[in-house]
Parts: sequence; C-alpha cells; structure tokens
Amino acid sequence: MARLPRIDLAGVAQHVVQRGNNRQACFVTEYDFVRYREELEDAATRHACSVHAWVFMTNHVHLLVTPSEVGGVSRMMQAIGRRYVGGFNARHTRTGTLWEGRFKAALVAGDRYVLACYRYIESNPVRAGMTDTAAGYRWSSHAVNALGQRDALLVPHEAYLRLDVDGENRRIAYAALFSRALDDATIAALRTHTGQQCVWAPDDVTASLARSDRRSVHPRPRGRPTLST
Repeated sequence: MARLPRIDLAGVAQHVVQRGNNRQACFVTEYDFVRYREELEDAATRHACSVHAWVFMTNHVHLLVTPSEVGGVSRMMQAIGRRYVGGFNARHTRTGTLWEGRFKAALVAGDRYVLACYRYIESNPVRAGMTDTAAGYRWSSHAVNALGQRDALLVPHEAYLRLDVDGENRRIAYAALFSRALDDATIAALRTHTGQQCVWAPDDVTASLARSDRRSVHPRPRGRPTLST
C-alpha cells in the first residue's frame, strides 16, 4: 500500500524529527553541527519555512518549523539531506545513507501546545543527561529564545511573541517555563503524535481537520511511543 502524504498545512507549525540510520551519529565533529545549521538556514530561506526552535543531538535533530506553503517542510528537509549528507560522507570517508528513512512530522497548533513543543525540543539534552540545564547545551535555539542571543535562523512563533509585548520580559517569561520539567504525559503525547504523524492541538482544531481530511488526525490508541528523547 502506498504511503499517505503527511498532513501538511501552510501556516501551521510542525514538530519535525529526523534520526541517523540505525541510530548512528549524524554529527561527529563540531564542524558537522556548524555545517548542518548553515544548511538549515539556507534551505529554510529558499523554501519559505520559519524555524522557531531547534536542537541538534548526536544522532538526531528536532525542529519546530512553519511552512508558508504546503510541501515547504519536505522540500526544506530534502535540500538539507542532499547537501549535508554528501559533505558528511566526504568528511568522514563513508558512503550510503545517513538518515533513517523519511523524517517524522506532526502538526502543532494552539499556544499551550506550541510552547510545550518549544520546551520539549530545547530540553532534549537535559532529558538525555548531556547537561543539567537547557542553557548548558550549545547546539540548540535556547540561547536565542531564552537568553537573547542573536541568530538570523530563528523566527519567533506567535505563541512565543504572546508571552509578553516587551522583548526582554518575553525572554524572561520563556526562560521561566524551564524552571520545571515537562510532565510525562505531555512528553508521551508529543512523541506519540509525532511518531504517528498526527495533529497535536486543541480538540476544536483536530475536529476541524478530521472533517476536512479523510485520514485520521488522532494517534492510534495501541502501541508504545515510537520516539525517544
């Protein structure tokens, strides 16, 4: 049976996850991280995608990104894959695929859900035991969103902007969200929805999508979450 296309809407954020094949490292040296970030910025610009949050782990990446056109995220990820993988293989004297099949993506809507996704992404290194705080990990967007570091790659989501009208107060409010960890139920829900490429949003949003799309926008009730960290 042919795979159904992802649920994809212009102007709606997506939580994107892409993993190294067989969980192998997709970042080995510092230059790999730098290069991937450059490719992400270039591809996001060319394919009209706004990146709101990101983290590069050793063997996978998480992004929160909003496309301005249907298919924009897919085109962005394909462009990154073509350019980054070729360079990675050349640098590390290897051949073949780097990524574990297609990336996973779930639509995320509603301020509470979007901000939880921000926190989920930037807290990834903490959950993985790589650092004690989100601010302690270099390869994420936390320094921009919480600490005010400049970065041309990032475009704030409306949910982030609504935290406060003043930029400094907004960053303080955002940083305060990390004073406590996300609860286990929220983490499990986002992992399940992303793994099954559903919609993580308030009930009225998912109900509206269900009426207009023949595919299920809800995750299947059976099985365990398909993602980790």
